[in-house]
Amino acid sequence: MNEHKGCGPLRSDRNYAEVRNDLGARSLPGSDGEHRLQAVYGRTVSARAFYRNQVLDYLNSAMQVFIARQEMMFVATADRRGEADATFRAGEPGFVRVLDERTLAYPEYRGNGVMASLGNLSENPHLGILFIDFTRDKIGLHVNGSARIIESEELLNDASAPEVIRADTLVANGPRPERWVLVSVAEAYVHCSKHIPRMQKLDEAVQWGTDDVRAKGGDYFGAKSARRRNGRFGGSS
Repeated sequence: MNEHKGCGPLRSDRNYAEVRNDLGARSLPGSDGEHRLQAVYGRTVSARAFYRNQVLDYLNSAMQVFIARQEMMFVATADRRGEADATFRAGEPGFVRVLDERTLAYPEYRGNGVMASLGNLSENPHLGILFIDFTRDKIGLHVNGSARIIESEELLNDASAPEVIRADTLVANGPRPERWVLVSVAEAYVHCSKHIPRMQKLDEAVQWGTDDVRAKGGDYFGAKSARRRNGRFGGSS
């Protein structure tokens, strides 16, 4: 975010075009909305410092090392109308592959039957990923960018596909990806540690790709028998 440079107080009643002119918002990370509210709520200076000191348009070496040891992440997507969805993805340490400083790839395993995230990406490629280390360094990393879906068969038939992705796709023991999501990085920045809880990892078996209802959590929230309002989403009214 750009500093306010002697152009008068940043008032909430100022014309948005004036605010943008003061902030130089076109050259900044983030959305028009966040820039406008930074000005309205007096956060311009601190936000610009964050952009300047913490936001990169690539993955530096420390970020790459961090991603390489992560076992889970949260992924946010939206459809073409802007209806959003957030989901959780997990795998063995390093299941998200850093292909280069501007490219990530993560696998989609069997069991993702609803296809909510992939469906969103098929019509709106923008996504946000959040990695959080709860057990070691208690820190997070945001990665925003755009994505495309690659079927495993297509990948294996592509001689230029990275060898590490081919190896993961052909793995003999463990979960085998059905497809991959290739992410072009637009922004990468820290998620501060102050409210991240410290957790301890337990050594327990993971049933990757299982169809066992109990292992998947079953009808934990009792939604199957819950009353539907206005006939939405099927089921009994």
